[in-house]
Amino acid sequence: MALSIGIVGLPNVGKSTLFNALTKKGVLIANYPFATIDPSVGVVAVPDDRLYKLAEFSKTQKTVPAAVEFVDIAGLVKGASAGEGLGNQFLTNIRETDAIAEVVRIFEDTDIIHVDNKVDPMSDIGVINLELIMADLQTVTKRASNVAREAKSGKKEALIEAGLLAKVQAALEAGKLANTVPVEQAEEPYFKGVHLLTGKKILYVLNKKSGGVNLDEIKDANGSPDPRWTKLMDFMKETGSNYVVVDAGTENELRDMTDTEKQEMREGLGARNGIDDLIRAGYDMLGLITYFTTGEKETRGWTVKKDSTAPIAAGAIHTDFTTKFIRAEVIEWDKLLESGSFATAREKGLLRVEGKEYIVKDGDVMEFKI
Repeated sequence: MALSIGIVGLPNVGKSTLFNALTKKGVLIANYPFATIDPSVGVVAVPDDRLYKLAEFSKTQKTVPAAVEFVDIAGLVKGASAGEGLGNQFLTNIRETDAIAEVVRIFEDTDIIHVDNKVDPMSDIGVINLELIMADLQTVTKRASNVAREAKSGKKEALIEAGLLAKVQAALEAGKLANTVPVEQAEEPYFKGVHLLTGKKILYVLNKKSGGVNLDEIKDANGSPDPRWTKLMDFMKETGSNYVVVDAGTENELRDMTDTEKQEMREGLGARNGIDDLIRAGYDMLGLITYFTTGEKETRGWTVKKDSTAPIAAGAIHTDFTTKFIRAEVIEWDKLLESGSFATAREKGLLRVEGKEYIVKDGDVMEFKI
């Protein structure tokens, strides 16, 4: 399932460093704007201890994790929606992704140039989101003009779309993201069809620096947090936005170490594994879950959308499996491990036979009959 998350942000906030840490795929990093021009794509393994426990259980020869795709997109600047910098190209690259990871710098460092010569996360978010909103406003205005002619004729579909576009346009003109607009079921196909940038889900990635001056750690003489951090947290709470905190620089330095070495280094720095937090949060933001197949030859995590039926899930293995699906044997991963074997699980009645209407759950171990 090829769903992707676009990594966006202003120049020099750590996007490419983060991408390198995520994928171990080298892209150009430089201390000046537009170091990355063409978007790089990396397929990233989703951290999941369940997979490796199942692999050990089956004494499997090959282990394949579920994956999610990240796209490194060059930095946005003020005026991008009007073509400033490499605006049109950047916006096109964002439009082609399914969700957005918006990187925001929360550390001060005079050796790393900030495009606005100041560290102010809410200012950065304001610049990026405004450019996305302005680009969407152009799209919606143009589409609304075309639909208006059909709506005048009383065509039902055009009337529905015109009503939706009016709501979206009003929100955008008020400086709000399109994803804040309530969308009725009948309007959903038209909302998706406009491919709005701010219609995508956004995960904010707060990039800090180990050993640096980080906004989340600054306290005044009275022990109060930095006003910039307070304002940022208020924004997250008020908008219901999701965020993760990542030390992209440290994670990039650790990327070639073994897992044990990484853990020891993080413990020494007092840092958590923000990269794993980011991958899991991105995977969840896309509305994805993982089911497993396991055996002596291979244990694999398969990616499907939440609320997928068993035949749809089977199609992740091979498209023919969807139409040829007869039934599936299903058991929760932890119940399988507790049973000790498939045979014992079957004897205990824990291994179930499910049909075409079964909704696959995260963590299911499945075998399909076709």
